[in-house]
Amino acid sequence: MKSWIKRTLFGVVGASVLLGGLTACGTRGDGPRWQASAEDSAKFRGKMIERVSSKLDLNAEQKQRLFVLAEKMHAQRLALMGDQPNPRADLQALVAGDHFDRVRAQALVAEKTAALNTQSPEVIAALGDFYDSLNATQQQKVREFMNRGSRWGRHG
Repeated sequence: MKSWIKRTLFGVVGASVLLGGLTACGTRGDGPRWQASAEDSAKFRGKMIERVSSKLDLNAEQKQRLFVLAEKMHAQRLALMGDQPNPRADLQALVAGDHFDRVRAQALVAEKTAALNTQSPEVIAALGDFYDSLNATQQQKVREFMNRGSRWGRHG
């Protein structure tokens, strides 16, 4: 295959991956929590913590570690979203003109990568602390849940 065809194909595939990734970051989610207020978001996290706590029969220390993990994950999500209330606007801005804004697309990727690199160590540490605080039975329940591939309390 000629080199210009290869470059074109790689460019199209790369742009498709970038657009797909940005679109995935900008999807609306599965309900009203997507643009929920800070108090609604905190209320949802509280319900999630209670649900997981009851399924795993967590003690107070484990529940606190789960709370810290939820807070760290929320902070990472906010860092990924940035100050943009509508993440789709970033994607729409890339294709607003006659040409795809490659410079802005690369800047978006760098921005999101920096947010991940900054927040991920804290999330990983919180996840490790939580998981390591679980006893063997609780860890087995977590592994079974992950193998099942569905949410707590749902079948299939």
